Amino acid sequence: MQLSPRSFIMKPLIAVVGATGTGKSKLAVDLASRFNGEIINGDAMQMYCGLPIITNQIPVEERNGIPHHLISCVKLEEQPWWVGRFKTECLRLIEEIHGRGKLPILVGGTHYYTQPVLFKHQLVGEDPSAAEGEEGDNDDSASSAKWPILDSPTDVVLQKLREVDPVMADRWHPNEPRKIRRSLEIYFQTGRPASEVYAEQQRLKQGQLRFPTLIFWVHSEKETLHDRLEKRVDAMIEHGLMEEARCMSDYVQEKKTQGVPVDLTRGVWVSIGYKELAPYFEALYSGSLNEPELESLKRSCVESVKSATRQYAQAQIKFIRTKLWKALADAGSTDRLYLLDSTDVESWTQKITDPSELVVRTLLDDGPAPDPKSLSELARRILGAIKTEPQSELTFMTKCFTCDTCRKTMMGEEQWQIHIKGNVHKRALRRAAKMAARDDYLRRQQETPKDIQEGDRLSTAEPDTQLSSSLQNP
Repeated sequence: MQLSPRSFIMKPLIAVVGATGTGKSKLAVDLASRFNGEIINGDAMQMYCGLPIITNQIPVEERNGIPHHLISCVKLEEQPWWVGRFKTECLRLIEEIHGRGKLPILVGGTHYYTQPVLFKHQLVGEDPSAAEGEEGDNDDSASSAKWPILDSPTDVVLQKLREVDPVMADRWHPNEPRKIRRSLEIYFQTGRPASEVYAEQQRLKQGQLRFPTLIFWVHSEKETLHDRLEKRVDAMIEHGLMEEARCMSDYVQEKKTQGVPVDLTRGVWVSIGYKELAPYFEALYSGSLNEPELESLKRSCVESVKSATRQYAQAQIKFIRTKLWKALADAGSTDRLYLLDSTDVESWTQKITDPSELVVRTLLDDGPAPDPKSLSELARRILGAIKTEPQSELTFMTKCFTCDTCRKTMMGEEQWQIHIKGNVHKRALRRAAKMAARDDYLRRQQETPKDIQEGDRLSTAEPDTQLSSSLQNP
């Protein structure tokens, strides 16, 4: 279907979001094939080349000849793209696609990449980019040259962030070096605490949609999705996941022998698959385990891949239900979010193809759009539930709480309350109290003179023992 002359003027945009394994890539190809579109990848990991399995890239044979942009375009040795650079490049591509009279379709699961593209004046808490109008590519080397502290150990960077922006320092978990570094970088770049910049954005609520936009949320029921993800990981292993992970491990080992450090906390090195399998390859290199032990470790690592995949899917869903929904609500555009039920893949045409084409056609023809809740029972239930969720669940700032007793850090009040009411924490408190009592007793024993200790011993002796002692020593 060719876009009408009116569509050239209105410059529409389609976005496809959702958890991993729900069918986003397939829907994007379907829509691009039907409406003369081109696809822009919005998944940070799929930007890396040479790793099609571990990054879950759509196979070339399944792309139906549709141009796919920003996929397999970053090499292992290159610096990861910050949000500002992705946004700038993505907006350039959207303009070019519109110029060709085609429909741009943005698809991906890295929602903190895609959301600043969808909305004006949008800073996203997960990985903030430069302020609007300062859309540089956030080059790491340039920032490090200006502010060397950014390359310091995470605890040093966090301490500095605590000095200049205690609110943001409390926001991040100590195991999130990239986010800690970026918050401090914002302070250096703007002269203002990142927390203040975010608060201003929240007050202004200027996050209007950049284009006439439809957002399709491809969603599946939890149990079905988890089962699908388990099978997908198994299929990835059959198609070469272990080989790709080993190539990455070999690359890291080679760089170590050359004395070149590799930052494993950023970019493709945090992709699901590599970091979970890393212990297996480390043991393989060291030769510290026998064959049965290696095989057992391998199975354990594969289970970790499956667990991390499930957790990531839930995090993606949470992002949509909170940050994306709130941005749409602030823009008065929640009617632009359409949930499509991909639970039953056998019903793809009925549940996905037909309703999505209907909605896109209403956008392009400027016709009356259907109620998003009318597309399916799942859409009615999920979208209805989100609308009734209290705004407190959608607040921008969360806070980290650190339990000194258990030496754990929790994100948010809810997780903190769960922790302090849990049996693990209570047992730790009892152990800590016993240890403190023992240490206090030992300290008093060391500080008390021997004659007083002897007196204490006599005072606690049995009465007949005390009497016998006094008769022997009148």
